[in-house]
Amino acid sequence: MSEYTCVDSFCGAGGLGLGLQQAGLDIRLSFDIDDICIKTIKENEKYFSHPALVADITDMLKGKALEICKMERGELFLLAGGPPCQGFSIQRRGSDIDSRNQLVFKYAQLVNELYPKYFVMENVTGIAGKRGKTILEQLIDELKGIGYEVHINLLDAQDYGVPQRRKRYIIVGERTDMGVYYVYPKPNGEHRTVRDTIGSLPEPLMDGSDYPGIPLHRRDKLSDINLKRIRALKPGQGREYLPEDLLADCHKIDSSVIGYRNVYGRMEWDDVAPTITARFDSFTRGKFGHPDQDRSVSLREGALLQTFPMDFRFTGNKVDIARQIGNAVPPTLAEQIGRSIIECYKRREEE
Repeated sequence: MSEYTCVDSFCGAGGLGLGLQQAGLDIRLSFDIDDICIKTIKENEKYFSHPALVADITDMLKGKALEICKMERGELFLLAGGPPCQGFSIQRRGSDIDSRNQLVFKYAQLVNELYPKYFVMENVTGIAGKRGKTILEQLIDELKGIGYEVHINLLDAQDYGVPQRRKRYIIVGERTDMGVYYVYPKPNGEHRTVRDTIGSLPEPLMDGSDYPGIPLHRRDKLSDINLKRIRALKPGQGREYLPEDLLADCHKIDSSVIGYRNVYGRMEWDDVAPTITARFDSFTRGKFGHPDQDRSVSLREGALLQTFPMDFRFTGNKVDIARQIGNAVPPTLAEQIGRSIIECYKRREEE
């Protein structure tokens, strides 16, 4: 049994957990409030054999997580998880007050109760922006008060072999009673493209059913206007290349004003994909068109661009599955973060 024990909080479909496990961590517990995500974890017996529970983080406080893992405070190696961050997403408009923002402080409470040797927390770039900065500063103060050195770095998944532009803050804490040794993983120089990742997949069937032997590799039906739009675009082109008669009224304003530059776009074969979001299954929501076929990328292609294994299963309906895939930490990136934490611990032991 590994000494590198891990609790995966806010586990989602298991992208972070899968990568950490590949790095050598022993996951003792995953939990998420979303029962569909937990069903997905349980559906993947090939990859996961640990307990996975439908639970809110509040349910794990007051000693519950320690009890489930049969551990004492300070015994756990790593607490992982990315509290939901829509409250300070840059794509969100409206009030800065959002109950979901308070989840990061519940995470700090869980850190305090478990007192793991390390913790890792993933979050969107907005946490360090106008909406999230105050929350982030308060969180860091709390974590330092508990007894952690807190490291913050903005990593782009494409620098770590993920075929996708995806910038996320990775916050790593190490207990100060163990010294300060943590170093983020260096970019590995592997630049994987859309072609490398999905170029060998057959074209999905025209009737919208799964391609035989490739679950979730199916085409979404496009409306007549969206078919005209995608046919007007070459690989790598977005809405700025569409003739005016094919633009929706809300997109006739310059993209620098409205912000959403890449609606109605095609991916480019020899580049990385755009960020795979929770609605990547919709051609209207981003640059999610296939490079040369007249369709949006399939759910399976989105999962591959997120570096999930080909045989990884997802539960729920189409929207549920796209959300699970888009919200996940790419396992390939998670694995390198996990390795960097284990290496940090080993360096400490060697000195």
